[in-house]
Amino acid sequence: MADMLELVGRELRQLEATQTFKIEVPLGSAQDAVVRVNGRKVVMLASNNYLGLSNHPEVRSAAIRGIREYGYGVASVRFICGTQDIHLKLEKKIAKFLGMEDAILFSSCWAANEAFFASLTNEKMGMEAYRDVIYSDRLNHASIIDGQRLCRAETCDRKIYRHGDVDDLVRQLEEDRGKDYRLRIIATDGVFSMEGDLAPLDSLAGVAREFGATLFVDDSHGVGVCGRGGRGTPEAKGVHGRIDVLTGTLGKAIGGAAGGYISGRKDLVSFMRQKARTYIFSNSLPPSIVFGATSAFNLLTRDRSIVARLRRNTAYFRKEIATLGYAILAGDHPIVPIMLGEAAAAQEMSRELLKAGVYIRGLWFPVVPKGEARLRAQISAALSLKDIDRALGAFEKVGRRMNVR
Repeated sequence: MADMLELVGRELRQLEATQTFKIEVPLGSAQDAVVRVNGRKVVMLASNNYLGLSNHPEVRSAAIRGIREYGYGVASVRFICGTQDIHLKLEKKIAKFLGMEDAILFSSCWAANEAFFASLTNEKMGMEAYRDVIYSDRLNHASIIDGQRLCRAETCDRKIYRHGDVDDLVRQLEEDRGKDYRLRIIATDGVFSMEGDLAPLDSLAGVAREFGATLFVDDSHGVGVCGRGGRGTPEAKGVHGRIDVLTGTLGKAIGGAAGGYISGRKDLVSFMRQKARTYIFSNSLPPSIVFGATSAFNLLTRDRSIVARLRRNTAYFRKEIATLGYAILAGDHPIVPIMLGEAAAAQEMSRELLKAGVYIRGLWFPVVPKGEARLRAQISAALSLKDIDRALGAFEKVGRRMNVR
């Protein structure tokens, strides 16, 4: 029998040899447009803090008020004694914002996604013999993939369709039209986090109706970002309120702390309260996060200029980084993939840019396909044009020195 530490040590040495070992760079400040690293101020281009609300004074004040009025934590799961009235109010606010009937809070969107797939497909619901099927976009987030892995193979088929390819999805649905599936679920990200492209939800909604399927969308990188009012990818694609199931996070644009949700029909949400293991057996969100997220939604609803500023910053950065000669993936989302090819190049450029005053991280296999390593720039409404120009100056300097443009 192999020794555990010998095995993991060998794997760690392999990661270091191939320059794919992940290194954590600690911040010495709050998350913001400009952060402190080793005592130096650097421009942040690696955060999901799209609206700049992670360190917004109103959100911070609300979080402090949550502790003062409701305490530090609940010390319980929801169904025992962990439901405070503020949890119910936030769930109603989320549902209204998204144009859905109801919503349920989780500790994270990862927990929400695991709950959705496993709770539905693993429950007999009065049927001794049944089979379900899930059609999943090839580039879906790891939480969707892991959620589907929890579905029992003996009762659930899992199929992959080509990324964003509605025709390939329809072909598979047509092939399965005569099969006696209990549930048909189409699963997709709203915004794909490695590419920054949006799922064709307008077409997918029509396909789901035609084939009697449930359309599931994880809009973690869309809520607060996409659409005129920041209501997410469904708003951007003209199908706001017409998606069957929307999951998302409070840990990105909506304050950037923690927490996730499932939103949909009232009966679906009620079912999740009864059956979702990651809900039933996990502590409730602490009051500080509930208050902070509520404040973030209030800000987003009240002040549309935040989303407009994010759009302006994104358009400016995309235009100027391309002008410098960098290859980026087309789009208009604040995720801007800067393509470099090899993992070593992404690692080295990330290090050199940090020295030059820009915090950005490289991504490589298995997070992205081999040969498609990249830097993932993420633009924030908190950035000033001066901050963006400073970052662009560093890209110009480092890119010329490394000859990567």
